[in-house]
Amino acid sequence: MTDTLTGWAATTKDAPLVQMQLPLPQWNEHSVDMDISHCGMCGSDIHTLDEDWGPTAFPCVVGHEIVGIVTRVGDKVANIKVGDRGGVGPLAYSCQECDTCLEGHQNCCERVFVGTYNGNYPNGDKSFGGYADKWRGDGRWVFKVPDNMSSADASSFFCAGVTSYAPLKKFNVNEKSVVGVLGLGKLLFACHRGLGHFGVLFAKAMGATVIGLSHNDNKKETAKELGCDDYINTHNEFDLARYRKKFTHILCTGTGSDFQWSTYYNLLHINGHFMNVAAPEWKFPEIIPIQFITQQISISGSAAGSPATMQEMINFAAEKEIKPWITTYKMSDVNTAISDLRAGKPRFRFVLEN
Repeated sequence: MTDTLTGWAATTKDAPLVQMQLPLPQWNEHSVDMDISHCGMCGSDIHTLDEDWGPTAFPCVVGHEIVGIVTRVGDKVANIKVGDRGGVGPLAYSCQECDTCLEGHQNCCERVFVGTYNGNYPNGDKSFGGYADKWRGDGRWVFKVPDNMSSADASSFFCAGVTSYAPLKKFNVNEKSVVGVLGLGKLLFACHRGLGHFGVLFAKAMGATVIGLSHNDNKKETAKELGCDDYINTHNEFDLARYRKKFTHILCTGTGSDFQWSTYYNLLHINGHFMNVAAPEWKFPEIIPIQFITQQISISGSAAGSPATMQEMINFAAEKEIKPWITTYKMSDVNTAISDLRAGKPRFRFVLEN
């Protein structure tokens, strides 16, 4: 047994990743070891490498859409076994004891938030992500990959997929729903490139009528290819009028700084839901309460998913045979992949492959 990983690490801001050996977290009864086969790439990786969200603890191995073969499990791990394909998302540890965890919302743990990378476990060990050959972490945040799903496809679901799925499921999207999806592949550095495409794929699989939304016509053909039933240019008054008060849900995965609440308020039916998973670097405009009171509209946020939601999501994706749009790169070509990610080339997710 080895207690080190070989990863592609950032040693400082604005420098290429370099291969190095780093220590795995200390083993305990809840631990799982995996040999990594694939790791999806996320805009969050770039934010961390660039220290956009605060100081990064270098050396840092990013990557939080991990799939690999389980090679060892701790005595208290019951949800996954040696030989299974396991998946890991953006969270690697929660306390499991606070009221929020006990209520099944471990992704919003009140006491401890440990990201899959650039974090520290309670004992002080650093968390390292999936741009590597091995991963070790808490088995309660490892999920079994269904047999009928490829590892490359599966890896892209464990951040972008669950972030789009969770609010759609929470607010009961079904065959009676009309869902607008805002953000079909833009805004890399709001870390949401690809969420919109998952939003379309999941909402369609749930039986909904799905409408693509964007501020111009550039993504109209892409929306059609993804399976959207229609498309709205939100700067076209005729388009907006066609769907006035028709949407039961709007999933916002990304938007520009010209965003105005009134545009989407006017699209939502009474008791409609505006579900936001976007975290732009600019602030949303002020809300005018009367607009939402008179239509009884709800505004909500969603953060990845609990362990139960994560496993449910990947099982649903496999059952419905949802196929993400991915491009694979060799793990050794990670710096090329990062350059292409920065250039906004994903259509819609990049995956690294060992």
